[in-house]
Amino acid sequence: MMDFRFTEDQLAIKKAVEDLCARFPEEYWREQDAKATYPEEFVDALQKAGWLSILIPEQYGGGGLGMVEAALVLETINRSGGTAIPAHAQMYTMGTVLRHGSDEQKQRYLPKIASGELRLQAFGVTEPDAGTDTTRIRTSAVRHGDTYVVNGGKIFTSRFQHSDLMLLLVRTTPYEDVQKKTDGISTLLVDLREARDRIKVRPIQTMQNHETNQLFFDNLTVPAENLIGEEGKGFRYILSGMNAERILTASEMLGDGFWFVSKASKYASERVVFGRPIGMNQGIQFPIAQAYAQLEAAAMLRWKAAAMFDSGLQPGFEANAAKLLASQSSWAAANAAMDTFGGYGVTVEYGIERKFREARLPLVAPVSNNLVLAYIGQNVLGMPKSY
Repeated sequence: MMDFRFTEDQLAIKKAVEDLCARFPEEYWREQDAKATYPEEFVDALQKAGWLSILIPEQYGGGGLGMVEAALVLETINRSGGTAIPAHAQMYTMGTVLRHGSDEQKQRYLPKIASGELRLQAFGVTEPDAGTDTTRIRTSAVRHGDTYVVNGGKIFTSRFQHSDLMLLLVRTTPYEDVQKKTDGISTLLVDLREARDRIKVRPIQTMQNHETNQLFFDNLTVPAENLIGEEGKGFRYILSGMNAERILTASEMLGDGFWFVSKASKYASERVVFGRPIGMNQGIQFPIAQAYAQLEAAAMLRWKAAAMFDSGLQPGFEANAAKLLASQSSWAAANAAMDTFGGYGVTVEYGIERKFREARLPLVAPVSNNLVLAYIGQNVLGMPKSY
């Protein structure tokens, strides 16, 4: 039996994060969204409180806590009406350095990431022509002595302007020259304090305040000492962090979903039409109740995945399925809330439309739900590979 009850310490974490989020009410997020600005004050507050370094071991100045606690932090942020997206990469992107970096790299970077002196928020993976097929990336890194020369480009690279470091996936051996398509991919840690002015950036406007960019590299030089792990093994390093990403982003989705349910159920109990609260009508009540049940089920699978991760296991099915179910249940809650609020739901004042836009993205990113289903069908159930 797994015990899903929170410990006193975990409840204290939840309360502390709630108190921090209370300093950033709906008006704050509405203003950030309207101006499409980065919530610098909120991210700084999270960093100063130590929540963004919660997964970094104590020996490097971090909190030394587990995936369960990290998931609780992110869910609580979104459940409070905020959004953890501008800051969440600081939690899990450093995992590549932690798990696969050299001792010198860990000592050089992790303490400064933990203290907030350095931000590692940018992650350059996706390319316009490769999409989700990461093995088809074309951004190349050719070694010349003590440096790599990088050429190519990335798309949907978020938080570039607010990061000091960027994890960059490159091909050190062309796709055509490898026997196994996952070989020949390497991971570089780019110091943006030195390289930012040598990278061309084109901001991409999206339907939500999710600062993202297209990047262009033209003979960008990166010190060879910034190679993480072995050359050509980078694809495996990235995969090793995917379960953490799935668990943490699922937690954000769940936080949004529970926020929708809370808002919708309260409004349905108070809003009177035709002489009765609209929550008395099953057409309003049942979709909210259904979404809540789905959210609770997805949350249980997420907690199981987090507990497995903390025990040293790699919960491939559990993490991916949690992401799948969290995104679906959150979207169901978003639609139930929008139907409950009616015309008021599309107004900026109530915040539903902002969160509604936020709830749509997880159906396709950070991984499409169809690819999650393909993973389950092929790798868990043993059915024929479809791609």
